[in-house]
Amino acid sequence: MPEFEFYLTGSLEKIFPDTEPKAMGEAHRISILRGEMPAVQIAYRRKCGGENLPYKYRFQCKVTGIPASARFRDVELVPSAFPCYEVTDENYLTTRPGLFPDLLKPKKENIITPMPGQFRALWIDFPDTKTLDAGVYQAAVELTMLPEVYMGDSTLKKPEHMECERAVFPFELEVAEAQWRPQSLIHTEWFHADCLADFYRTEVFSEMHWKVIEKQIALAGRELGVNMILTPVFTPPLDTAIGGERTTVQLVEAELKEDGYLFDFTKLKRWCDICRRSGIENLEIAHLFTQWGAKATPKIYVTENGLKTQKFGWHVPAVSREYRRFLEAFLPALQEKLEAFGFDREHVYFHISDEPSRENLDSYIQAKAAVEDLLKGWKVMDALSDYVFYEKGIVENPIPSNDHIQAFIDHGVEHLWVYYCCAQNNKVPNRFFAMPSARNRIMGVLMYLYRIEGFLHWGYNFYNSMFSIEHINPFFDTHAGFAFPSGDPFLVYPGADGEPWSSIRAEVQREGLDDMRALEELEKRVGRKRVVEIIYEGVEGKITFENYPQDAEYLYRLRNKVAAEMKRAAGK
Repeated sequence: MPEFEFYLTGSLEKIFPDTEPKAMGEAHRISILRGEMPAVQIAYRRKCGGENLPYKYRFQCKVTGIPASARFRDVELVPSAFPCYEVTDENYLTTRPGLFPDLLKPKKENIITPMPGQFRALWIDFPDTKTLDAGVYQAAVELTMLPEVYMGDSTLKKPEHMECERAVFPFELEVAEAQWRPQSLIHTEWFHADCLADFYRTEVFSEMHWKVIEKQIALAGRELGVNMILTPVFTPPLDTAIGGERTTVQLVEAELKEDGYLFDFTKLKRWCDICRRSGIENLEIAHLFTQWGAKATPKIYVTENGLKTQKFGWHVPAVSREYRRFLEAFLPALQEKLEAFGFDREHVYFHISDEPSRENLDSYIQAKAAVEDLLKGWKVMDALSDYVFYEKGIVENPIPSNDHIQAFIDHGVEHLWVYYCCAQNNKVPNRFFAMPSARNRIMGVLMYLYRIEGFLHWGYNFYNSMFSIEHINPFFDTHAGFAFPSGDPFLVYPGADGEPWSSIRAEVQREGLDDMRALEELEKRVGRKRVVEIIYEGVEGKITFENYPQDAEYLYRLRNKVAAEMKRAAGK
């Protein structure tokens, strides 16, 4: 009988098939607030022993010692032919193309089958810890070999002289008395509804499309810490080649009659209802002008004389009088309906244009001036990297990238948001396949330290090539046609039957948000000064978005320190 290897690892370990995993450290203890979703992994492989018979040995997996249901998902390997740009730093796992552990595929049975000569992984988490009593639970993952093996013809057989193996991997789960509270950070992942219709080959806003939309929004809002969604009142003018177009997704029907524009908000109401029951508290309205310069209008279809045609788009300049006329009717009507649908002006954010640069400063100013009066009293923000837009008062609510945020911090800008995308590939945190998971999760600590109020990422489910020239299969093309390093274009996968499948990156990112919540909760008990002291324990130099602890053990230790400090504050 062959030999098997098993390791209990933390959630921050990326388990490659050809690399021996690092076993779980920090005394095998995980510390959480009640309501968090802790996770561990079991890495496993079958040692090559020269067997010719195609036996497949199977192990039953279960968790003991925790009165909460465990969920089991396979960590699937996903290809990356473009893991990084040419410029990298030393904090990458690899810069070579290959297979990367990322996709979390739901399991029908809690059974694993070790493969000869390669490590694979099982992701085990606990989705519902709200009802757990505070305390330390002595937990264990138990693996028991099943007495029958699969033969090459898929039949089950009990081989002669087979001895059933059993392995037990203990760990501790410490649950604080503090309850996991609503997230203070506003977190938006840009939602590409058109990509769902394209991937599943269904008509836009058909019942199938709505089903898939709701499932992906529900995953974002209920599990992944997303509480704001990009809302396509008209097709978002994002990642689209100049003169090109994306599949139309327009929630608001528009009609032009002799006495002006009329609107049907029926689909928008359905969208808002989905968001509210999925835990989405804020809406981000599609940009009012095109990306990278605000020079043109978004693609908008309007019905005139019974015929629906594309009235606005690349062919219409941003400062068009007719577009201003349209917005004069549309924006007040939209704002009224949003409030009626449960999203008031404190929970709605408008955009002018995405990622303006100094080269298109004038066109951005003109576009903003064209709508400024129509957005008075409403929140307006844009992602950008150049401090001059804020310095000149052009953008009141900037969202700088994490590699340009220091200038905003140094100038004392308050109520800061932050974003990263493909270009933030050197020194700063990101979530590329090729980066260690700790580089993803550390953002929670950094956002706490710098009092960040919002986080934005452009790629929740972008299943197109760059500029949306082609549709891609995200299970094969993870880099938008060699445009963006794998891990940037999308966070979740479009699974079978319309079910969204999460990723290691999504779960780890949420863990970072949970770290931020835990630090905020501790601050209520011991004050911010003490929390910052704990964060800096054992750290040399000032922590910034470019200089931060890089190892996973730092994050595990930090959460254990937070738990210990909470007990001390409570006199225990």
